[in-house]
Amino acid sequence: MKKVIKTLAVAGLFLALPLLSAAQTPPHPNGGGGPGGGNTPVGGGAPIGGGLIIMMVMGAAYGSKKAFKAFK
Repeated sequence: MKKVIKTLAVAGLFLALPLLSAAQTPPHPNGGGGPGGGNTPVGGGAPIGGGLIIMMVMGAAYGSKKAFKAFK
């Protein structure tokens, strides 16, 4: 009986946790200024081009290695 009560208590905690937790509101684009008040794009100024190319090359190398081993 104690095991059932513990299981129900843990399940109740996991079900109630999303209702009790709250996230912060996202910041306003352009650093809090009005529209057109800054030069920062809405998505931020982080470059993704170099990392994306590196990740694609590494994925292609990994895939070709796996295919080579599969046919070997």
